[in-house]
Amino acid sequence: MELMNTGVLMILGIGVFGGIIGAHLFQRLHIPQVVGYIMMGLLIGDIGFGLVDQEAIEGLESLNLFALGIIGFLVGGELHLDIFKNQGKQLFAILLCEGILASLLVGIPVTGIMYFLTDNFSVALASGIVFGAIASATDPASTLNVLWEYRSRGILTTTLIAIVALDDALAMTLYGLGTTAARILTGNSASFTKELLGTFMELGGAVVMGVLAGFALRTMSRWIGSPEKLFTGAIGLILLIIGIASALEMDVILAAMSLGVTLVNSTPERSKQVFATVRSFADPIYVIFFVLVGARLNISAMPPWLWGIVFVYVLGRSSGKIVGAYVGARMTGAPPAVQKFTGMGLFAQGGIAVGLSIMAAHHLGDVRVNESLSLGDMIIFGVTASTFVLQITGPPLIKLASKLAGEIGRDVAEEDVIETWMVNEAMKTSVPPITQGTPLTHVFQIFSMHDYTMYPVVGGEDELKGVLSLEGMKGIMISPDTWDWVLAADVMSEVNGTVTADMRLDKALESMRDNGVEEVPVVDGSNKIIGMLDQRTIRIRVNEEVIRRRESTDATS
Repeated sequence: MELMNTGVLMILGIGVFGGIIGAHLFQRLHIPQVVGYIMMGLLIGDIGFGLVDQEAIEGLESLNLFALGIIGFLVGGELHLDIFKNQGKQLFAILLCEGILASLLVGIPVTGIMYFLTDNFSVALASGIVFGAIASATDPASTLNVLWEYRSRGILTTTLIAIVALDDALAMTLYGLGTTAARILTGNSASFTKELLGTFMELGGAVVMGVLAGFALRTMSRWIGSPEKLFTGAIGLILLIIGIASALEMDVILAAMSLGVTLVNSTPERSKQVFATVRSFADPIYVIFFVLVGARLNISAMPPWLWGIVFVYVLGRSSGKIVGAYVGARMTGAPPAVQKFTGMGLFAQGGIAVGLSIMAAHHLGDVRVNESLSLGDMIIFGVTASTFVLQITGPPLIKLASKLAGEIGRDVAEEDVIETWMVNEAMKTSVPPITQGTPLTHVFQIFSMHDYTMYPVVGGEDELKGVLSLEGMKGIMISPDTWDWVLAADVMSEVNGTVTADMRLDKALESMRDNGVEEVPVVDGSNKIIGMLDQRTIRIRVNEEVIRRRESTDATS
């Protein structure tokens, strides 16, 4: 079909709208939503209907970088220093074992296959080294998306978040070493020491830049009181370090992750609102990012024999992740859930691996595998095809790992509490009712004695007649000489909705939103007042319950 000449806005619209539809369909099948995003991307890309061409996708590279920066920032926000104090030895043992073993189990067989096909040991070894280095990378975006979608919480979830964050740095290091060795083997002369130094400077520079940005944001948080302005400052700094890192060819994710780590550990309380706002803001960006990941996957022109390399790559990488994570966890005495299921949670491979393959093709594009295929193109085809397989199979396995570890649904959120509570669990019962015949002098004394903003007004049988609030009495407050003879019944406001104690809290909040009120009376079946329900008290009590439930689940993990 002819490729449509779509504009940027149309691509974004197709991405968000189509991605949401795909996610909904796959969620109905109990498959993580990220798979739906990617499948929708496949449908609109070259493999499917060709609605979006590669040139248009490349034009949105800045959006992809922004998405990776947001992902890195949020990953950093999960990495509290206590995690590394308590689990540092365990995390680094797992990281090294799973990363290096995955590289070896991919690199060695690929070398053997390529030597059999080309009868050229240098090209074969170069191929194995590069494929092996890229195999160590794990996709943080889809991993975190699945964990957040299913509200996973526990020792396995903490381990997975830390490992996928550190995997990026390990993959970059192995990639730097691997491509340098490959260029030397294939005759593209390169100084091993110089390349190694360059790799460490890129990684170190990204960390330093992120840390400095984190301290800058912490300083801003001290003199910017508004959460909205602080959020704006955070987005500005993320964009700034993404731009600098991209211009200097540094690791974007690592720079943004360092910003998040610095912020969450230097000002843990002030940063909570920032991370919560960024996460809620990031949803449409995630959708577009994963849809474009799917649209970018183009394997239609790949030589059939390369599927053998893909099979070996997927099998070797998966085995290396599972066995390596188990060995590292076992060596350090990690909990059984970490030993058994960490490797399964590291299957996903995404944009980082594809990006590294493109960089490798730039360095190795002149090396020929045969007359029709360069080593660079072979690496891009092989990694892209394996990414296709692993992005489809990886998220369901992450969900399965979390489920087997018993951690799905344990990251209790406010919505969970609100959905299970009744009004009587959040209402105030200590608000004194005011009778209709009470003079305003006494009414204002009641307001001054209690920290309430609204009071119910009752009749002789304690039935609800109206409400009194400072907002509703502003007009009379400027005439204190009338307070002795003006009664509560004269200035009370009509009741704009009531709720009952046995009503579900989420339904009560929905009713309050519909009526545009912050506070409503709670009545019984005879319209007699039994309490008040207000948004501020609900937030406080729900947050307390969230903390209590989280502490309870942590104690049993």
